[in-house]
Amino acid sequence: MGWLDDETGLGKCAANHVPLSPLSHLARAARVFPAREAIAYGARRWSYADYRADATRLAAGLRTLGLTPGDVVATLLPNVPAQAIAAFGIPAMGGVLNTINVRLEDDTVGYILDHGGARALICDTQFLPLAEAAIARQEGPAPALIEVPDPAAGYPATGRYTTFDDLLAAGDPQAAWTLPQDEWESLALNYTSGTTGRPKGVVYHHRGAYLMTMGTVVSWQMTLYPRFLAIVPLFHCNGWCHTWMMPLLGGCVVCCRDISAAAIYDALADEGVTHFGGAPIVLSLLVQAGEDERRPFDQTVSVMTAGAPPAPATLAAMERLGFEVMQVYGLTETYGHVTECLWDADWDAEGDEARAARKARQGVAMPMMEAVTVLDKRHRQIPMDGRHQGEVGMRGNCVMKGYYRNPAATEEAFAGGWFHSGDIAVQHPDGHIQISDRAKDIIISGGENVSSVEVEAALMAHPDVALCAVVAMPDDTWGEVPCAFVERRRGGAADEAALIAFARGRLAGFKTPKRVVFQDLPKTSTGKIQKYVLRQTAAAL
Repeated sequence: MGWLDDETGLGKCAANHVPLSPLSHLARAARVFPAREAIAYGARRWSYADYRADATRLAAGLRTLGLTPGDVVATLLPNVPAQAIAAFGIPAMGGVLNTINVRLEDDTVGYILDHGGARALICDTQFLPLAEAAIARQEGPAPALIEVPDPAAGYPATGRYTTFDDLLAAGDPQAAWTLPQDEWESLALNYTSGTTGRPKGVVYHHRGAYLMTMGTVVSWQMTLYPRFLAIVPLFHCNGWCHTWMMPLLGGCVVCCRDISAAAIYDALADEGVTHFGGAPIVLSLLVQAGEDERRPFDQTVSVMTAGAPPAPATLAAMERLGFEVMQVYGLTETYGHVTECLWDADWDAEGDEARAARKARQGVAMPMMEAVTVLDKRHRQIPMDGRHQGEVGMRGNCVMKGYYRNPAATEEAFAGGWFHSGDIAVQHPDGHIQISDRAKDIIISGGENVSSVEVEAALMAHPDVALCAVVAMPDDTWGEVPCAFVERRRGGAADEAALIAFARGRLAGFKTPKRVVFQDLPKTSTGKIQKYVLRQTAAAL
């Protein structure tokens, strides 16, 4: 009468079913790669045996503070080893990892601590003033504060708090891990940027993080023993889940506290880095680096970029420098990247500009996703002709559980059985999606939709433009028109008239920016340009 478990005697048991969790990767790596280098930071090194032992000590140390499974433990840390250890140690005691953006102001950090209900806060010495001010703003119970000093970076311990090393010393390196009984259990709590209001708490489950690590290995075509440079902030989508992935391959996480072109080139030359991820601004840093910052390297370096559509000119320049760049796309709500620009060998024969334009597409669903496509307002597939626009929708195991304590926002995000990204895109006949804009960034000029991304790509092709962002500027005749904010390259001399003329040669008249403003662009800690700030500036012009 069929194959239902209760009819055949076929059921789950400890021998044939284990809840999926990235914790399994480190447990295995400590057995399989015990002596291999797992973490590198300056002169300090951790083997996989050391890594697992410290994660275990952290789990046990948190228990000595009275924490129990289900408790939230927050961090305010740059990309240092303590953050990598916390990625495993906090869930190893059954806790929920809440990595907080170190560039937020104290009011927002205090809100996150309250909203998430953090029982403990692991904080780098550099950010203690931020943590203390945030705790002072809290309405609920204050978390236990654990200090992570970094003397080599100029941040010795203050002596005011229990240190991270003290906590590890109090923990038993042989203590048992509290593994999930159900892979749907919460693993991490990540807060969105909250540029238009209070940030929303995005909840990850163990299954999604595990599948993200597996799918990334396939899409990035990774092999054993990569050396991964942690440039993407580990508080941003948990570093796109790459820290959880590295033990799977016996690789090494090379921590990078302060992001600069010189630091990246040093890591390539001295640490033999083979992989890193970063926003397009990181690519621009490398392209624009001076001769005093660049150092030669022999290995192939694979780069994953996301966060904003990169300009084709930047991608072409990276290719000439010897980097293999793959464009990916995703959101905090999808554990990071969920699409890849899957390369077709037939495109190799195309010219540099055409090839770079291909690489700027966000691509197709990665293997761990069920579907990523472009939908109309009734949740139906749009025509895949590269012209019709719709909203990117996602479905699969690497979509969040929902927004913590916000059922209305969760229901809205999952309307029609899809996660709605808020990103506007076209879809090409081969299925590859290409982001046109965030819905809120589309410029409507005289009834015509103008993609800020398209205008930015045109301006970035100018040799004097290092970085640019285009937003809507109010206009009495057209309602709104494009306004470009530009950072010049070193030695760049192009003025407003020259850039407007350059853009007019590549764009329709209504898409051409009517103003060009030269200034440093405001950015988030993950390298995204803060367009809401620029919109305020443009409105006042």
